[in-house]
Amino acid sequence: MTSGEAARELLREFPVVDGHNDLPWALREQVRYDLDARDITADQSAHLHTDLPRLRAGGVGAQFWSVYVRTDAPDPVAATLEQIDCVRQLLTRHPEDLRPALTAADMEAARREGRIASLMGAEGGHSIANSLGTLRGLYGLGVRYLTLTHNDNVDWADSATDEPRAGGLTAFGREVVREMNRLGMLVDLSHVAATTMRDALDASSAPVIFSHSSARAVCDHPRNIPDDVLERLPANGGIAMVTFVPKFVLQAAVEWTAAADENMRAHGFHHLDTTPEAMKVHRAFEERHPRPVATVATVADHLDHMREVAGVDHLGIGGDYDGTAFTPDGLDDVSGYPNLIAELLDRGWSKADLTKLTWKNAVRVLDAAEDVARALQETRSPSHARIEDLDG
Repeated sequence: MTSGEAARELLREFPVVDGHNDLPWALREQVRYDLDARDITADQSAHLHTDLPRLRAGGVGAQFWSVYVRTDAPDPVAATLEQIDCVRQLLTRHPEDLRPALTAADMEAARREGRIASLMGAEGGHSIANSLGTLRGLYGLGVRYLTLTHNDNVDWADSATDEPRAGGLTAFGREVVREMNRLGMLVDLSHVAATTMRDALDASSAPVIFSHSSARAVCDHPRNIPDDVLERLPANGGIAMVTFVPKFVLQAAVEWTAAADENMRAHGFHHLDTTPEAMKVHRAFEERHPRPVATVATVADHLDHMREVAGVDHLGIGGDYDGTAFTPDGLDDVSGYPNLIAELLDRGWSKADLTKLTWKNAVRVLDAAEDVARALQETRSPSHARIEDLDG
Protein backbone atom coordinates (compact mmCIF):
# COMPACT_ATOMS: atom_id res chain seq x y z
CA MET A 1 0.00 0.00 0.00
CA THR A 2 1.37 3.42 -0.93
CA SER A 3 1.45 6.25 1.60
CA GLY A 4 -1.29 7.96 -0.40
CA GLU A 5 -3.53 4.91 -0.16
CA ALA A 6 -2.75 4.58 3.55
CA ALA A 7 -3.62 8.24 4.08
CA ARG A 8 -7.01 7.84 2.46
CA GLU A 9 -7.72 4.69 4.43
CA LEU A 10 -6.88 6.50 7.69
CA LEU A 11 -9.10 9.46 6.78
CA ARG A 12 -12.04 7.20 6.10
CA GLU A 13 -11.95 6.20 9.77
CA PHE A 14 -10.65 9.41 11.36
CA PRO A 15 -11.37 12.30 8.99
CA VAL A 16 -9.99 15.80 9.24
CA VAL A 17 -11.42 18.34 11.64
CA ASP A 18 -10.45 21.60 9.97
CA GLY A 19 -10.35 24.61 12.25
CA HIS A 20 -10.98 27.39 9.76
CA ASN A 21 -12.62 27.75 6.36
CA ASP A 22 -13.77 31.11 4.96
CA LEU A 23 -16.34 29.81 2.47
CA PRO A 24 -19.10 32.03 3.95
CA TRP A 25 -16.98 35.14 3.37
CA ALA A 26 -16.17 34.07 -0.19
CA LEU A 27 -19.87 33.56 -0.86
CA ARG A 28 -20.61 37.00 0.55
CA GLU A 29 -17.92 38.69 -1.54
CA GLN A 30 -18.44 36.82 -4.78
CA VAL A 31 -22.21 36.37 -5.08
CA ARG A 32 -23.74 38.13 -2.08
CA TYR A 33 -24.96 34.80 -0.69
CA ASP A 34 -26.65 33.68 -3.91
CA LEU A 35 -26.11 29.99 -3.23
CA ASP A 36 -27.53 29.02 -6.60
CA ALA A 37 -24.71 30.97 -8.27
CA ARG A 38 -22.15 29.02 -6.24
CA ASP A 39 -23.81 25.62 -5.88
CA ILE A 40 -21.31 23.67 -3.79
CA THR A 41 -22.72 20.33 -4.91
CA ALA A 42 -20.92 21.05 -8.20
CA ASP A 43 -17.26 21.63 -8.96
CA GLN A 44 -16.53 25.23 -7.99
CA SER A 45 -12.76 25.08 -8.53
CA ALA A 46 -12.92 28.06 -10.89
CA HIS A 47 -14.16 30.23 -8.02
CA LEU A 48 -13.61 28.55 -4.65
CA HIS A 49 -11.27 26.26 -2.74
CA THR A 50 -14.29 24.50 -1.27
CA ASP A 51 -17.20 22.43 -2.54
CA LEU A 52 -18.81 19.22 -1.36
CA PRO A 53 -17.13 16.84 -3.85
CA ARG A 54 -13.69 18.15 -2.89
CA LEU A 55 -14.47 18.08 0.83
CA ARG A 56 -15.35 14.41 0.40
CA ALA A 57 -12.22 13.74 -1.66
CA GLY A 58 -10.12 15.46 1.00
CA GLY A 59 -11.43 13.31 3.82
CA VAL A 60 -12.98 16.19 5.79
CA GLY A 61 -15.25 15.01 8.58
CA ALA A 62 -15.78 18.23 10.50
CA GLN A 63 -15.43 21.87 9.56
CA PHE A 64 -15.41 25.04 11.61
CA TRP A 65 -16.95 27.51 9.17
CA SER A 66 -15.60 30.98 9.83
CA VAL A 67 -18.25 33.69 10.19
CA TYR A 68 -15.59 36.36 9.74
CA VAL A 69 -16.35 39.99 8.95
CA ARG A 70 -13.88 42.78 8.32
CA THR A 71 -12.80 44.93 11.24
CA ASP A 72 -13.89 48.07 9.38
CA ALA A 73 -17.43 46.79 8.80
CA PRO A 74 -19.85 49.60 9.73
CA ASP A 75 -21.99 47.18 11.75
CA PRO A 76 -19.90 44.09 12.52
CA VAL A 77 -22.58 42.42 14.65
CA ALA A 78 -25.16 42.56 11.85
CA ALA A 79 -22.57 41.39 9.32
CA THR A 80 -21.66 38.46 11.58
CA LEU A 81 -25.34 37.52 11.81
CA GLU A 82 -25.49 37.50 8.01
CA GLN A 83 -22.53 35.16 7.94
CA ILE A 84 -24.21 32.85 10.44
CA ASP A 85 -27.33 32.92 8.27
CA CYS A 86 -25.21 31.86 5.30
CA VAL A 87 -23.93 28.80 7.18
CA ARG A 88 -27.46 27.92 8.23
CA GLN A 89 -28.63 28.15 4.62
CA LEU A 90 -25.84 25.81 3.55
CA LEU A 91 -26.87 23.29 6.21
CA THR A 92 -30.50 23.48 5.12
CA ARG A 93 -29.60 23.00 1.45
CA HIS A 94 -27.23 20.08 1.97
CA PRO A 95 -28.50 17.89 4.82
CA GLU A 96 -27.15 14.69 3.25
CA ASP A 97 -23.60 16.00 3.46
CA LEU A 98 -23.53 18.63 6.22
CA ARG A 99 -24.68 18.00 9.78
CA PRO A 100 -25.16 20.87 12.24
CA ALA A 101 -22.84 20.39 15.22
CA LEU A 102 -22.69 22.22 18.53
CA THR A 103 -20.91 19.67 20.72
CA ALA A 104 -18.23 17.01 20.62
CA ALA A 105 -21.01 14.41 20.74
CA ASP A 106 -22.52 15.99 17.61
CA MET A 107 -19.16 15.66 15.88
CA GLU A 108 -18.96 11.98 16.71
CA ALA A 109 -22.54 11.46 15.56
CA ALA A 110 -21.72 13.07 12.22
CA ARG A 111 -18.71 10.78 11.83
CA ARG A 112 -20.88 7.73 12.43
CA GLU A 113 -23.41 8.99 9.88
CA GLY A 114 -20.78 9.77 7.28
CA ARG A 115 -21.70 13.46 7.22
CA ILE A 116 -19.49 16.51 7.71
CA ALA A 117 -19.99 18.03 11.16
CA SER A 118 -20.48 21.76 10.66
CA LEU A 119 -19.54 24.16 13.43
CA MET A 120 -19.00 27.92 13.41
CA GLY A 121 -16.24 30.20 14.65
CA ALA A 122 -16.38 34.01 14.79
CA GLU A 123 -13.09 35.55 13.68
CA GLY A 124 -12.37 38.68 15.67
CA GLY A 125 -13.55 40.26 18.91
CA HIS A 126 -15.00 43.16 16.94
CA SER A 127 -17.92 40.81 16.23
CA ILE A 128 -19.16 41.20 19.84
CA ALA A 129 -18.91 45.04 19.91
CA ASN A 130 -17.55 45.07 23.49
CA SER A 131 -20.70 43.32 24.73
CA LEU A 132 -20.80 40.11 26.75
CA GLY A 133 -24.51 39.89 25.96
CA THR A 134 -23.66 39.82 22.27
CA LEU A 135 -21.06 37.13 22.98
CA ARG A 136 -23.77 35.02 24.60
CA GLY A 137 -26.06 35.74 21.66
CA LEU A 138 -23.49 34.40 19.20
CA TYR A 139 -23.04 31.29 21.34
CA GLY A 140 -26.81 30.80 21.35
CA LEU A 141 -26.77 30.94 17.54
CA GLY A 142 -24.19 28.15 17.39
CA VAL A 143 -20.81 29.92 17.38
CA ARG A 144 -18.34 27.67 19.17
CA TYR A 145 -15.18 29.72 19.06
CA LEU A 146 -14.25 33.37 19.04
CA THR A 147 -10.89 34.49 17.68
CA LEU A 148 -10.07 37.30 20.09
CA THR A 149 -8.79 39.62 17.35
CA HIS A 150 -8.38 39.66 13.62
CA ASN A 151 -5.66 41.77 11.96
CA ASP A 152 -6.46 44.87 14.02
CA ASN A 153 -6.57 45.43 17.75
CA VAL A 154 -9.88 45.48 19.55
CA ASP A 155 -10.42 47.72 22.56
CA TRP A 156 -9.56 44.89 24.93
CA ALA A 157 -6.93 42.78 23.11
CA ASP A 158 -3.86 43.27 20.96
CA SER A 159 -3.56 41.75 17.50
CA ALA A 160 -0.38 40.20 16.09
CA THR A 161 -0.44 42.58 13.15
CA ASP A 162 -1.26 45.93 14.78
CA GLU A 163 0.68 48.31 17.01
CA PRO A 164 0.52 47.15 20.65
CA ARG A 165 -1.96 49.11 22.72
CA ALA A 166 -3.29 46.99 25.57
CA GLY A 167 -0.11 45.02 26.20
CA GLY A 168 -2.07 41.80 25.74
CA LEU A 169 -5.51 41.53 27.34
CA THR A 170 -7.14 44.30 29.35
CA ALA A 171 -9.25 43.56 32.43
CA PHE A 172 -12.33 43.40 30.18
CA GLY A 173 -10.46 41.09 27.83
CA ARG A 174 -9.81 38.69 30.67
CA GLU A 175 -13.50 38.85 31.53
CA VAL A 176 -14.33 37.95 27.92
CA VAL A 177 -12.15 34.85 28.26
CA ARG A 178 -13.78 33.90 31.56
CA GLU A 179 -17.27 34.30 30.08
CA MET A 180 -16.28 32.19 27.08
CA ASN A 181 -15.11 29.50 29.50
CA ARG A 182 -18.45 29.67 31.33
CA LEU A 183 -20.35 29.30 28.06
CA GLY A 184 -18.21 26.51 26.60
CA MET A 185 -17.00 28.70 23.72
CA LEU A 186 -13.44 27.95 22.67
CA VAL A 187 -10.90 30.76 23.05
CA ASP A 188 -9.14 31.04 19.69
CA LEU A 189 -5.69 32.65 19.76
CA SER A 190 -4.93 32.78 16.05
CA HIS A 191 -4.29 36.38 14.93
CA VAL A 192 -3.52 37.68 18.43
CA ALA A 193 -0.26 39.13 19.67
CA ALA A 194 2.05 36.86 21.65
CA THR A 195 1.31 38.97 24.74
CA THR A 196 -2.40 38.29 24.23
CA MET A 197 -1.69 34.57 23.83
CA ARG A 198 0.12 34.50 27.17
CA ASP A 199 -2.53 36.55 28.97
CA ALA A 200 -5.30 34.34 27.60
CA LEU A 201 -3.52 31.19 28.74
CA ASP A 202 -3.20 32.76 32.19
CA ALA A 203 -6.91 33.68 32.25
CA SER A 204 -8.47 30.58 30.71
CA SER A 205 -9.61 27.62 32.77
CA ALA A 206 -10.47 25.68 29.60
CA PRO A 207 -8.30 24.49 26.71
CA VAL A 208 -7.61 27.12 24.06
CA ILE A 209 -7.17 26.65 20.34
CA PHE A 210 -5.22 28.22 17.54
CA SER A 211 -7.69 27.64 14.70
CA HIS A 212 -5.19 28.42 11.91
CA SER A 213 -1.62 29.21 12.99
CA SER A 214 1.81 27.71 12.42
CA ALA A 215 5.21 27.80 14.18
CA ARG A 216 7.09 31.07 14.51
CA ALA A 217 10.40 29.26 14.95
CA VAL A 218 10.01 27.80 11.45
CA CYS A 219 8.62 30.95 9.78
CA ASP A 220 9.15 34.22 11.60
CA HIS A 221 5.79 35.88 11.03
CA PRO A 222 3.89 37.54 13.91
CA ARG A 223 0.78 35.49 13.04
CA ASN A 224 2.61 32.35 14.12
CA ILE A 225 3.02 30.82 17.58
CA PRO A 226 6.25 31.32 19.56
CA ASP A 227 7.77 28.23 21.11
CA ASP A 228 7.21 29.41 24.68
CA VAL A 229 3.47 29.50 23.95
CA LEU A 230 3.52 26.09 22.27
CA GLU A 231 5.27 24.76 25.36
CA ARG A 232 2.29 25.83 27.49
CA LEU A 233 -0.30 23.87 25.53
CA PRO A 234 0.17 20.56 27.36
CA ALA A 235 -0.65 22.14 30.73
CA ASN A 236 -3.61 23.98 29.22
CA GLY A 237 -4.83 21.02 27.15
CA GLY A 238 -5.30 23.10 24.01
CA ILE A 239 -4.35 22.60 20.38
CA ALA A 240 -2.50 24.47 17.65
CA MET A 241 -4.06 23.85 14.22
CA VAL A 242 -1.40 24.32 11.55
CA THR A 243 -2.38 26.59 8.68
CA PHE A 244 -1.44 26.28 5.00
CA VAL A 245 -1.22 29.98 4.06
CA PRO A 246 2.14 30.34 2.26
CA LYS A 247 2.94 33.72 3.82
CA PHE A 248 2.67 32.10 7.27
CA VAL A 249 4.60 28.91 6.53
CA LEU A 250 7.39 29.86 4.10
CA GLN A 251 9.93 32.45 5.21
CA ALA A 252 10.69 33.54 1.64
CA ALA A 253 6.99 34.31 1.18
CA VAL A 254 6.90 36.76 4.08
CA GLU A 255 8.78 39.52 2.26
CA TRP A 256 7.04 38.77 -1.04
CA THR A 257 3.64 39.01 0.62
CA ALA A 258 4.43 42.35 2.22
CA ALA A 259 5.19 43.74 -1.24
CA ALA A 260 2.09 42.11 -2.77
CA ASP A 261 -0.15 43.48 -0.01
CA GLU A 262 1.20 46.97 -0.56
CA ASN A 263 0.48 46.58 -4.27
CA MET A 264 -3.13 45.61 -3.48
CA ARG A 265 -3.61 48.66 -1.29
CA ALA A 266 -2.08 50.88 -3.97
CA HIS A 267 -4.78 49.63 -6.35
CA GLY A 268 -7.57 50.28 -3.86
CA PHE A 269 -8.16 46.70 -2.67
CA HIS A 270 -8.05 45.19 0.80
CA HIS A 271 -5.13 42.80 0.95
CA LEU A 272 -7.43 39.86 1.80
CA ASP A 273 -9.76 40.52 -1.13
CA THR A 274 -10.20 37.42 -3.34
CA THR A 275 -12.79 38.82 -5.76
CA PRO A 276 -12.03 38.38 -9.48
CA GLU A 277 -11.02 42.03 -9.82
CA ALA A 278 -8.62 41.79 -6.91
CA MET A 279 -7.17 38.55 -8.21
CA LYS A 280 -6.36 40.24 -11.50
CA VAL A 281 -4.22 42.69 -9.57
CA HIS A 282 -2.58 39.79 -7.70
CA ARG A 283 -1.82 37.93 -10.90
CA ALA A 284 -0.32 40.99 -12.59
CA PHE A 285 1.98 41.52 -9.61
CA GLU A 286 2.96 37.85 -9.64
CA GLU A 287 3.87 38.01 -13.32
CA ARG A 288 6.30 40.79 -12.52
CA HIS A 289 7.51 39.21 -9.26
CA PRO A 290 7.16 35.39 -9.20
CA ARG A 291 6.06 34.31 -5.77
CA PRO A 292 7.93 31.77 -3.65
CA VAL A 293 6.00 28.51 -3.63
CA ALA A 294 5.21 26.56 -0.47
CA THR A 295 4.65 22.81 -0.65
CA VAL A 296 3.18 20.00 1.39
CA ALA A 297 6.66 19.50 2.87
CA THR A 298 6.70 23.11 4.04
CA VAL A 299 3.58 22.54 6.12
CA ALA A 300 4.91 19.20 7.38
CA ASP A 301 8.06 20.97 8.61
CA HIS A 302 5.85 23.09 10.87
CA LEU A 303 4.02 20.06 12.20
CA ASP A 304 7.29 18.26 12.91
CA HIS A 305 8.48 21.24 14.94
CA MET A 306 5.16 21.75 16.71
CA ARG A 307 5.05 18.07 17.67
CA GLU A 308 8.55 18.33 19.12
CA VAL A 309 7.66 21.40 21.21
CA ALA A 310 4.01 20.87 22.18
CA GLY A 311 3.50 17.13 21.68
CA VAL A 312 1.26 15.27 19.27
CA ASP A 313 -1.74 15.55 21.62
CA HIS A 314 -1.85 19.30 21.00
CA LEU A 315 -1.90 19.57 17.21
CA GLY A 316 -4.59 19.96 14.58
CA ILE A 317 -5.21 21.34 11.08
CA GLY A 318 -6.73 24.67 10.02
CA GLY A 319 -6.21 25.23 6.31
CA ASP A 320 -7.79 28.72 5.96
CA TYR A 321 -9.23 27.77 2.57
CA ASP A 322 -11.20 30.50 0.76
CA GLY A 323 -9.55 33.02 3.05
CA THR A 324 -6.26 33.16 1.20
CA ALA A 325 -5.34 34.02 -2.36
CA PHE A 326 -2.61 31.38 -2.57
CA THR A 327 -2.12 27.84 -1.32
CA PRO A 328 0.83 25.43 -1.25
CA ASP A 329 1.49 23.04 -4.10
CA GLY A 330 -0.27 19.81 -3.23
CA LEU A 331 -2.66 21.59 -0.87
CA ASP A 332 -4.39 23.59 -3.58
CA ASP A 333 -7.89 23.17 -2.15
CA VAL A 334 -9.86 21.09 0.36
CA SER A 335 -9.17 17.90 -1.56
CA GLY A 336 -5.49 18.06 -0.61
CA TYR A 337 -5.46 16.84 3.00
CA PRO A 338 -4.51 13.26 2.05
CA ASN A 339 -1.29 14.62 0.55
CA LEU A 340 -0.29 16.08 3.91
CA ILE A 341 -1.14 12.86 5.75
CA ALA A 342 0.88 10.87 3.21
CA GLU A 343 3.86 13.19 3.71
CA LEU A 344 3.68 12.70 7.47
CA LEU A 345 3.42 8.92 7.06
CA ASP A 346 6.57 9.06 4.95
CA ARG A 347 8.24 10.99 7.78
CA GLY A 348 7.44 8.26 10.28
CA TRP A 349 4.31 9.59 11.95
CA SER A 350 2.30 6.66 13.28
CA LYS A 351 -1.37 5.99 12.64
CA ALA A 352 -2.04 6.77 16.30
CA ASP A 353 -0.27 10.13 15.92
CA LEU A 354 -2.22 10.98 12.80
CA THR A 355 -5.65 10.09 14.17
CA LYS A 356 -4.99 12.57 16.96
CA LEU A 357 -3.93 15.22 14.46
CA THR A 358 -6.90 14.76 12.16
CA TRP A 359 -9.77 14.04 14.53
CA LYS A 360 -9.23 13.09 18.15
CA ASN A 361 -7.48 16.19 19.48
CA ALA A 362 -10.08 18.67 18.23
CA VAL A 363 -12.98 16.60 19.52
CA ARG A 364 -11.27 16.19 22.89
CA VAL A 365 -10.72 19.94 23.25
CA LEU A 366 -14.35 20.84 22.55
CA ASP A 367 -15.48 18.10 24.94
CA ALA A 368 -13.15 19.46 27.64
CA ALA A 369 -14.45 23.00 27.13
CA GLU A 370 -17.98 21.67 27.60
CA ASP A 371 -16.94 19.97 30.87
CA VAL A 372 -15.40 23.20 32.16
CA ALA A 373 -18.54 25.12 31.23
CA ARG A 374 -20.82 22.71 33.10
CA ALA A 375 -18.73 23.10 36.25
CA LEU A 376 -18.52 26.88 35.99
CA GLN A 377 -22.25 27.28 35.38
CA GLU A 378 -22.90 25.70 38.78
CA THR A 379 -21.06 28.51 40.55
CA ARG A 380 -20.98 31.48 38.17
CA SER A 381 -23.80 33.56 36.73
CA PRO A 382 -23.58 35.29 33.34
CA SER A 383 -21.26 38.28 33.51
CA HIS A 384 -22.73 41.71 32.91
CA ALA A 385 -19.41 43.52 33.17
CA ARG A 386 -18.96 46.53 30.89
CA ILE A 387 -15.72 47.62 29.29
CA GLU A 388 -16.08 51.14 30.68
CA ASP A 389 -16.31 49.73 34.22
CA LEU A 390 -13.34 47.36 33.97
CA ASP A 391 -11.02 49.32 31.69
CA GLY A 392 -12.05 52.90 32.44
